[in-house]
Amino acid sequence: MPFITIAYLIFLAAPVLLLALGSFGESWSNTLLPTGFTGRWFAEIASDPSFRRAFGTSLEIVALTCALNVLIGLPLAYAIQAGARGGLRIAARLVTFLPVAVPELVLAFGFILVFSSDALPWLGSFWLLAAGHLVLTLPYTVTALLADMDQLDLEAFENAAATLGASFAARFCDITLPLLGTSLLSTTLTVAALSIGEFQLSNLVSGFLSRTYPVVLLQAFYGATGFACAATIVLLSLATIASLTSSLTALAAGAGKTTA
Repeated sequence: MPFITIAYLIFLAAPVLLLALGSFGESWSNTLLPTGFTGRWFAEIASDPSFRRAFGTSLEIVALTCALNVLIGLPLAYAIQAGARGGLRIAARLVTFLPVAVPELVLAFGFILVFSSDALPWLGSFWLLAAGHLVLTLPYTVTALLADMDQLDLEAFENAAATLGASFAARFCDITLPLLGTSLLSTTLTVAALSIGEFQLSNLVSGFLSRTYPVVLLQAFYGATGFACAATIVLLSLATIASLTSSLTALAAGAGKTTA
């Protein structure tokens, strides 16, 4: 069993390690490992206009996607938690989670069919790209918030406050938001990690000026190998930082609940 575990970890880590080596290699052609050492690939990425624009677009998309997840996901999860019961609640959760079950390629083709018409000529726009990222990430936000609402027994707290005369606004601001604050932060970081690395839908619905970092990254693999490896390491680093921060936030919150 330990051997299988070690082999699995090596299998997961080997591609990342090779990319890291390639990002600092001077040359990598018809050899098992890159030769030489250089840091110029990262400098070229920082000075490349296409990558700089794509990097900025990705950060804007991530920020907007995270904000929309909070503004839409929290009220939606709250409505399901408070208003849906029995089979209706199960159906609401299934509908909310549907975008995860449907392949991204199918969603992208749907966007192309709907938003490339004369009535809705939005294909290639920044806002349509942000909407696509929202559709893909919103299920994670709603599911995580619903799970925390159940675990925290939010309904019992709100019912107790309601019997004491607290209004809906007071209950939402003084009970719901403080209890779900850590969950919202952790979920938002998870959404950021998902959004920064999303490729399939972005590749099909983004325009030339709204291409995200992963879309431009694909084109780099047709050129210099070191440049492509360095660009991939940048993307992996951003996604890893967001994922680790999300996990640490969730663990800290769990430890706090256990202590309390």
